[in-house]
Amino acid sequence: MTAIEIREPGPPQVLRAVQRAVPVPAAGEVLIHVVAAGVNRPDVLQRKGAYAPPPGVTDIPGLEVAGEVVALGEGVREPALGEQVCALVAGGGYAQYVNAPAVQCLPVPATLSLEEAAALPETFFTVWLNVFERARLKRGETLLVHGGSSGIGTTAILLGVAFGARVIVTAGSAHKCAACRALGAEVAINYHESDFVAATLRATDGRGADVILDMVGGDYLGRDVAAAAVEGRIALIALQGGAKAELDLRPLLTKRLTLTASTLRPQSPASKGRIASELRQQVWPLIGAGGLRPVIHARFPLSDAAGAHKLMESGAHIGKIVLLA
Repeated sequence: MTAIEIREPGPPQVLRAVQRAVPVPAAGEVLIHVVAAGVNRPDVLQRKGAYAPPPGVTDIPGLEVAGEVVALGEGVREPALGEQVCALVAGGGYAQYVNAPAVQCLPVPATLSLEEAAALPETFFTVWLNVFERARLKRGETLLVHGGSSGIGTTAILLGVAFGARVIVTAGSAHKCAACRALGAEVAINYHESDFVAATLRATDGRGADVILDMVGGDYLGRDVAAAAVEGRIALIALQGGAKAELDLRPLLTKRLTLTASTLRPQSPASKGRIASELRQQVWPLIGAGGLRPVIHARFPLSDAAGAHKLMESGAHIGKIVLLA
């Protein structure tokens, strides 16, 4: 099979197409003939040598795919041979075939193409886990999303609105802010022009946001505390703005805030399977009814994974980038 490997840590040009043996599914796994694979920020970090695969996981990058199940590992009854699925994987998505734990597979919604389905798992698993489970977003609450035009951000807008939240986002241009509003964000803050703390407090009559989804970290964390409502919850999922922050702890106490943080990739198949089950029950019916559709900015052939990474690092995209195998 054709796969993309990282020759050495470095710029996008270190991604190269090679021939690898087709993997054999282990017990509890299925082999997927990949039609499309999503590109995500962790793939860029892995390429740079900053995010190694978990022990025992292939060095081939790629965390989400969609395609057809072509072989079953021992003990697998579902999904069935020939079924079209999308799947969250811990690595290996940039290839024509990949093994996936059966519990991490979800049926491709009838309303979506395989290309669109490939853009679902990484962001939908991440947003569901962090916004709805860990941060406990409820109908009628206000959700503040940093990076609203990213893959994670657009997914958070779609799911927040679908479940009855009021959504505020930050983004880096007027064009991106407009795109976020078109998806359902009530307020979009251009962080180059406005202070998101002040803008969030204005938009909520001084109350602040109930839930904040932060993929920036760094000095944003202290500002998140200032923008949060009493009993607010801050969900930290990435550190694009830095891994260290100086934080005044007093507002955490006086506002009775919760700070939660997590990474998805190292979690067990059992944990990811539980999230998949929740998505299938709570979110897949909304997709099937035509109410949710992932935002895809660009598609690249698998052989041009480097081009996809260049686009992601440019920050010019809105929504997801997909590789076609």
